[in-house]
Amino acid sequence: MSEQDDYRHLREFRETFDQPEPLAWPEISHGRLVMAVRPGKRHQLVAHRLRTKLEPQLGAELVLLVGTDMEDAGLGVLRVPDLVVVDEEEASAQGEAIDPRRTHLVIEIVAPSNPGNDYEAKLRDYPAMGVPHYLIVDPRDGTAVHHWAPTCRIGVWAYENRQHYAFGEVVSMGDWTIDTAALPRYGADVR
Repeated sequence: MSEQDDYRHLREFRETFDQPEPLAWPEISHGRLVMAVRPGKRHQLVAHRLRTKLEPQLGAELVLLVGTDMEDAGLGVLRVPDLVVVDEEEASAQGEAIDPRRTHLVIEIVAPSNPGNDYEAKLRDYPAMGVPHYLIVDPRDGTAVHHWAPTCRIGVWAYENRQHYAFGEVVSMGDWTIDTAALPRYGADVR
């Protein structure tokens, strides 16, 4: 069985999956279903504040979507970013999933239960999928990291550039900025 067959079977299985209450919708990466705990209220508050800061800066041709499938069937990867900026034309096109090569920015808010998914697995998948800008927001320690310029060297995809920020600083990503001063941090009680 080929990797494409594996992916197709996982994709079909995912569509029939009964989602248990504490879990988020599963993602697919490198022949595996990736399960995560459903985001809690503090995670959602960070997402809301990011959205309210970013949306007014988008032109009429761009939209910001929350928790939408983004798929590269050729790579066998399906991710569900917390926030994604995409052309409205792509958002209204046929099909259920966003084409990652039509995105402008993906934002992930680090989940305390599985930070490696954002810092390692998605940092591997997103440049390979052609996502031009990837922002990791980490309320655990009050930081953000902007990655951009995907490149492939010696068969390994990565971002050529990155910039670190602390909450309270303004994240600058070309035409867009996000003032992180109002972003809440997770308390010690968040798992």
